[in-house]
Amino acid sequence: MKKIIALLMVLAMVFAVVACKTTPATPDTPDTPATDAPVNPDTPDQPVNPDASAAYKVAMVTDYGDITDESFNQATYEGCKEFCEANNVEFTYKKPSGDSTAERVSAVEAAIDEGFNVIVMPGFAFAGTVVEVAPKYPDTKFIALDVSMGDLLEAAVTAAGQQYDYNPDNWNLADFVDVSNTYCAVYQEELCGYMAGVAAVKLGYKHLGFLGGMAVPAVIRYGYGFVQGANAAAVELGIANEVTVEYVYGNQFFGDADITAYMDTWYQTKGVEVVFACGGGIYTSAVEAAKKVEGSKVIGVDVDQAAIIAGLGGEGMTVTSAMKGLAATVKATLTDVILKDNWAAYAGKVANLGLVSGDDPTVNFVQIPMESTQWADSFTQDDYKALVAKMFAGEITVSNDIGDMPATEITVNAYGNIKG
Repeated sequence: MKKIIALLMVLAMVFAVVACKTTPATPDTPDTPATDAPVNPDTPDQPVNPDASAAYKVAMVTDYGDITDESFNQATYEGCKEFCEANNVEFTYKKPSGDSTAERVSAVEAAIDEGFNVIVMPGFAFAGTVVEVAPKYPDTKFIALDVSMGDLLEAAVTAAGQQYDYNPDNWNLADFVDVSNTYCAVYQEELCGYMAGVAAVKLGYKHLGFLGGMAVPAVIRYGYGFVQGANAAAVELGIANEVTVEYVYGNQFFGDADITAYMDTWYQTKGVEVVFACGGGIYTSAVEAAKKVEGSKVIGVDVDQAAIIAGLGGEGMTVTSAMKGLAATVKATLTDVILKDNWAAYAGKVANLGLVSGDDPTVNFVQIPMESTQWADSFTQDDYKALVAKMFAGEITVSNDIGDMPATEITVNAYGNIKG
């Protein structure tokens, strides 16, 4: 019960505190708008809107994966399902027939045709879908996770036959499309990337790797945050001259033989000890390579990937995971929108979610897992809590600039893309 209350309180606070307690929002994820979202802590399980279960039907649409991907889709699905079952709200999910905007639009429209009026969509790939369906179905509420203002503008400007310059400040989305029935939530990936970088170095790893999927803003923020965290920990420990990060993008969101071979070189030839594999299924190549070298490790992303990595590579391979609170976001948003009838606080907005507590890391929208991180005397749960407290208080700041690689005292070797 305390956790449920905490989540509801988190939502009420998130719009007011994210921007001021963490690093500034990126250009394509504007500062979180303020909200007066109501909270009912005395009866958190009782709907303020007595007709909620009758008025709303929730559908979740997967991007190009499925609900067992141990990542974005599964976390979102489980959050939706848990909320709907607890509150007697009808729920379903749809999986597009393929990986294209047209096929995602078709899946969304199938749900709407069946009477579902709240559509939850996880992943930046839904930007084009939002641009197409939002104005077409004004009475439907769309919730898009990890879809930024920049993503929406790229889709809308391109659809209008113009050239997008990747500078959101130069454009007004309303000039191209009406998304006033859409709420987008994006995350400060640089913060949990930073936490993972600090953890890796303090747990004794000195030769690190970052394997990104595609060089999209979210992946870059993860990577640059990881580099900043590794650098900060190395400087604190006085070992900056001993720590190296190898840095590359696969240029795709799945592993294959070519990327596995590249990872083989890192682990077997360069002596990389742990790789932060960041981007869809690309982690499979890191795991395949790591299990060939005894003691090699992987860092997961988006959700706690310890279990799925253990299934592929063996127990104990995952040092930690840089996580987004996808399920928490879904449950908190649906609670406020459906039970509290507070859609007005969300409609047409893009929220940038990060730290909302300096005392309890588990309620933050970006974190590393308390349960599966390989804690040691050199980096304990208490050390992690102290780190989060300093980040929340602004004593530690993390840049979210996705331009140049952060300046560091450690060595960073950047290689561009593995595949053209």
